[in-house]
Amino acid sequence: MRKILLAGTAMLLAGAGAASAADVLPAPYVEAPVYEAPVQTVSAAGGWYLRGDVGYSWNKMKGADFFQGGLGTYAPFATASLRNSYSVGGGVGYQINSKLRTDVTLDYFAKANFRGSTIGSCGVATACTSTDITSVSGLSLLANAYVDLYKKGRFTFYAGGGLGGTRVKWDDLNNTSCSTANPTLCDPSFNHGGAAGWRFTYALMAGASVDVTCNVKADVGYRYRHISGGAMFKSLTSNGYQGYHKAINSHEVRGGLRYGFGGCAEQEVYVEPAPIMPVVYK
Repeated sequence: MRKILLAGTAMLLAGAGAASAADVLPAPYVEAPVYEAPVQTVSAAGGWYLRGDVGYSWNKMKGADFFQGGLGTYAPFATASLRNSYSVGGGVGYQINSKLRTDVTLDYFAKANFRGSTIGSCGVATACTSTDITSVSGLSLLANAYVDLYKKGRFTFYAGGGLGGTRVKWDDLNNTSCSTANPTLCDPSFNHGGAAGWRFTYALMAGASVDVTCNVKADVGYRYRHISGGAMFKSLTSNGYQGYHKAINSHEVRGGLRYGFGGCAEQEVYVEPAPIMPVVYK
């Protein structure tokens, strides 16, 4: 009997000790979950786009030649100047990637007035000066490529170049020769038919665009355009050409808009997982 009581007492003491130890032991340590910050996609949308531009051009012609009937040779105009003009155009392009895009543009440059003069003999005197007045306009068709060099915030800085042709159209040239000593003594005025034709053209561009929305960009830039020389006006007595112009160079300030069809760049949204609650053992 005594042995049974001792064994039962020992079992009770052991159970109480185990329960006390469980109450004293701390809950197991569980690290708090680490959450990463959301990541936003910044890459530009690609794909097709449309563009429209307007500009103002400072034009300069390298000179012009006219045929001297009496001598049978061509001679340069004594003076030849081309006034400034404006341009308007549009095009379609493709954004290949975040750095490279291409487009095809058709631009109309409005009439730029030409004024020149020649020196020689005329009907009223042996020393005469002519006044030659006309204007020129044209359509430029160019294939262009651009490289987006640097992007900062909503602004992107680019450079590019283009190749193509310009259909140059000269109006009729009005020619009046007057005595150099007495400008009131003049020959009758003559009109020479204007010439038209395609000229090889190249262009260099640089500028910056700003993101108005995710698919609309405003563009401000500079373009240098070189148009090769060609026929200017016809002879009075035949369909042959009596005048030829040299290269026309234009320095243009341009502004426009580009609308992209590639959609907006998607943003990665981070979904925070449910927190893991620590388990407490008792």
